[in-house]
Amino acid sequence: MGHVTFDGLSLLSAPGRVMTPRSASEQLVAEARARLTGRRARVADVGTGGGAIAVAIASQCPDVEVWATDTSRCAVLLARANVRRHDLEGRVFVRHCDLLEEVPAPVDLIVANLPYVPESTAAEHQDLLAEPFESVFAPGDGLEPYRRLVEAARTWLSDDGELLLQLHRRVLAATRAELPALRASLDTPSVQHETGAARQGARGSLTAPFLGLRITASGVAHR
Repeated sequence: MGHVTFDGLSLLSAPGRVMTPRSASEQLVAEARARLTGRRARVADVGTGGGAIAVAIASQCPDVEVWATDTSRCAVLLARANVRRHDLEGRVFVRHCDLLEEVPAPVDLIVANLPYVPESTAAEHQDLLAEPFESVFAPGDGLEPYRRLVEAARTWLSDDGELLLQLHRRVLAATRAELPALRASLDTPSVQHETGAARQGARGSLTAPFLGLRITASGVAHR
């Protein structure tokens, strides 16, 4: 067991068993907070890992409840330990499940930083091989976890809810009405090509890969 600082918070970590949170994910937390400050809301953090994003959101948004999910039992245990560490058991609920299966609907905001590097390119990313394989790499073009989540979000999101995805160190934002455009964008060749970049940072700039979406200077894509 180790320790890591994320968004100013001291968290427990389990190197080699649960993916260690990167500072790049702090932008996802910032975008979530910007939408949650001063309001009551239910948030889902899908693929929570050690719970860094869920804890960081809940620690600064006292009127928010967060449901954090992961398919890894080790990750769930670590996330629960971090929730206890920050006395958030009454507002952060960690579940061992796939995507949103055990999250009560409707959800006002879904955030996710899922594996997206194609597993066929693992040998090219030696710097990532110390992390749990399934936390970084995914079959095929790597984007299937995101496609599945976008489809699930159509059912779970509230009418005015929003989905925030971190992909290639950028945050993609889509309302429920915009989910079809985001889903279509995940099938474009330029997005698929960039999944070969390491999670720590995609090289270069992303040029118009998201149909009907744009990426602002802050790295956030909107319609």
